[in-house]
Amino acid sequence: MAKIGDIDVGEFPLLLAPMEDVSDPPFRALCKEQGADVVYTEFISSEGLIRDAAKSVMKLDIYEKERPVGIQIFGANLDSMLKSIEIVEASGPDIIDINFGCPVKKVVSKGAGAGILKDIDLMVSLTKAMVEHTKLPVTVKTRLGWDHDSIKIVEVAERIQDVGAKAIAIHGRTRAQMYKGNADWKPIAAVKNNPRMHIPVFGNGDVDSPERAMEMRDQYGLDGAMIGRASIGYPWFFKEVKHYFKTGEHLPPPTIEERVIAARRHLQMAIDWKGEKLGVFETRRHYTNYFKGIPHFKEYRMKMVTSDYSIDVFNAFDEIQEKFSGFEFV
Repeated sequence: MAKIGDIDVGEFPLLLAPMEDVSDPPFRALCKEQGADVVYTEFISSEGLIRDAAKSVMKLDIYEKERPVGIQIFGANLDSMLKSIEIVEASGPDIIDINFGCPVKKVVSKGAGAGILKDIDLMVSLTKAMVEHTKLPVTVKTRLGWDHDSIKIVEVAERIQDVGAKAIAIHGRTRAQMYKGNADWKPIAAVKNNPRMHIPVFGNGDVDSPERAMEMRDQYGLDGAMIGRASIGYPWFFKEVKHYFKTGEHLPPPTIEERVIAARRHLQMAIDWKGEKLGVFETRRHYTNYFKGIPHFKEYRMKMVTSDYSIDVFNAFDEIQEKFSGFEFV
């Protein structure tokens, strides 16, 4: 059984990755219902937190039904990161996660996210200081390295562990790759196979089918899988993986009715949490996957992703259910 500190997260846990404008409370709730073992918030700027920036503070909202839940923060300034820990602790998370993997230019240019992969000593010292500043378990999410020529993830992971991190999640790409090419899980397996490693090692990147999740578990020997893009607009992914692990068979895909119900709930929860305008806007990215595979769907997709008012989106859901009722997904 994998444990993050004293938190038992189960045998080969499935973790919802922290994704900007995706891993918010409404989506986390849907994923949790469908079997996610641990969920992480969107990544939160330490500088935004200490400035009391509204968007950053709002991301601290967590709910009992989500537990265990981790709040992920990013930054490169030690003082700001330590101050942000105190703010984060007040929200009562189970885990504090440090983002050392975001490849986005506006984050990297400030030396944060994957930008810190250029300065491993800083990465380690910052982790150490944060571990010493909180009683909560601290975990780390990172990438293989800055580029192909600087991959030292076995050494990096060991150093992160030795300063007190309780788990590490590794995305199988370098920062230079961004999200292109295939994730390489072999270096992650090398971290796990390092005899000095004793904390959980979670794999991330290209876990896009139950078979791939099983491969990560059985062939690469990792302790769990962190799921990102495969779950967007498809919270059933967690349930499908667990069913496959148990039976070796695929669950039937959700019906059109189940998809409409989930999409409606998602939108309504988003509106209740962040208001009409943002609720409508920030759920758009999910709709393509909610209804992926339906032929001649462009008219309805355009209604969902261009409407500025929830009433129009809810009406589109009704039309989809009526028009495509009985459609069989494969």
